[in-house]
Formats: sequence, structure tokens, C-alpha cells
Amino acid sequence: MIEILKGILSMSGPKGSIPVREDDEITMKLAMLFEGQCEGFGPGKASEKFGYTRQRYYQVLRQFMDKGAEGLKSIKPGPKGNYRRTDEVVRQVIRYRFLDSKMSPEVIAQKLNQSGFPIAIRSVERVISEYGLQKKTSFISTPNSTNED
Repeated sequence: MIEILKGILSMSGPKGSIPVREDDEITMKLAMLFEGQCEGFGPGKASEKFGYTRQRYYQVLRQFMDKGAEGLKSIKPGPKGNYRRTDEVVRQVIRYRFLDSKMSPEVIAQKLNQSGFPIAIRSVERVISEYGLQKKTSFISTPNSTNED
């Protein structure tokens, strides 16, 4: 038997119960599938009880059938890597910076865009910063002055 009281999931059987943390998404989804598929509640009631839509229930079921419990883990949305700052673009930024250390990020970005590498000025600035290719600033040292009387 699976109960949700005050946002806390508790799975219980004839010999005892196990509390499940609210942020344990895999167990929550598995419990929903168990109730929907094994306890006879059906997809509608089970998904409603766990705060999902019927459509999402079937998506979760498909993920579980394809990959097991590992498939129930949510995948972070968004890009998985640097699709603009590729290895080749980084090499080119470094190359341009070494060829002319006074070349600004704006000029480097413009040259890369003309060469067919779409990149923003801010991305060039990030590469320059990450690889420590900033322009050196000179320090004017002042002699230590001591007043000797």
C-alpha cells in the first residue's frame, strides 16, 4: 500500500513501512507505476494521486519499460556542451590572440564569423579569460620612502 500524507510518501506492507523522501523522484515515479499497473488504480487515478498528467504517466511508463529504474531519472534540459565554443573555435581564438596580442575580442569575433564560425563577442571574451590571455597591465612601482630624521 502506498500513501501520501502531507507530501510524504510511505510504502507499507503486512510487516512494516518505508518512508520515501519527497525529492526521490525515481521512487515516486516507480510507486505511481506500481499503483497504476499492479494495484489496479489505472493510469488516471495513479497519475492524479502523484501530481502527474495521464500523458506523463504513459511517458514515465515507456521510459521504465525501455531503461528500467534508470530511465525514471529526469534529464536536465538544455544544451549538453559548448556548441558555439567548439575546440576549433577555441584554437582559433588562441591563435589570433598570439598572432596579435592587441587584437580585441570584437575583432577576433568578426574574423571568426567571416571564416564561418558563428560566435559572439562575449564567447571570445570567455575563451580569452579562461586561458589567461588578457592583456598584461603594467604596474608602476613606487619606491619605499622612509623619513629618516
